[in-house]
Amino acid sequence: MPGLWYEEFKVDMVFDHAWTRTITEADNRWFSLLTMNTQPLHIDAHAAAQSVWGRPLVNSLFTLGCMVGMTVNDTTFGTTVANLGMTDVRFPNPLFEGDTIRMRTRVLDKRESKSRPGEGIVTLRHECFNQDGVLCGTCDRAALMRKRPAAA
Repeated sequence: MPGLWYEEFKVDMVFDHAWTRTITEADNRWFSLLTMNTQPLHIDAHAAAQSVWGRPLVNSLFTLGCMVGMTVNDTTFGTTVANLGMTDVRFPNPLFEGDTIRMRTRVLDKRESKSRPGEGIVTLRHECFNQDGVLCGTCDRAALMRKRPAAA
């Protein structure tokens, strides 16, 4: 499914993304170690068992990556120029290995680029929910989007 052109985004448009994903132990360990995050809460099951959580927490940057990645097909696949930034990143509830996540996106704002004709900036709010519908992550992402080509 291709992403949307700048003109196709409407403020307050909502996407309930169909894809879900179960986070595995390997996902959490590999991501943490690949990014050199040696926090025992993510990579050491015995240490995590002694924490307030009683088990390993999913690395929050893995969650952030999934919030963007799992939304691309419906929003920006093939139509984005670049991510300009992410703000207001929050993780109000923890995710654990074995949780299954899904995403929702709302278009917060859009404006034409002042410096790049043929492009515009769309601000998207991504939300991550676990299998019980509990909000586990949010972020606002500014994406530089291509306008529909004249030939299209």
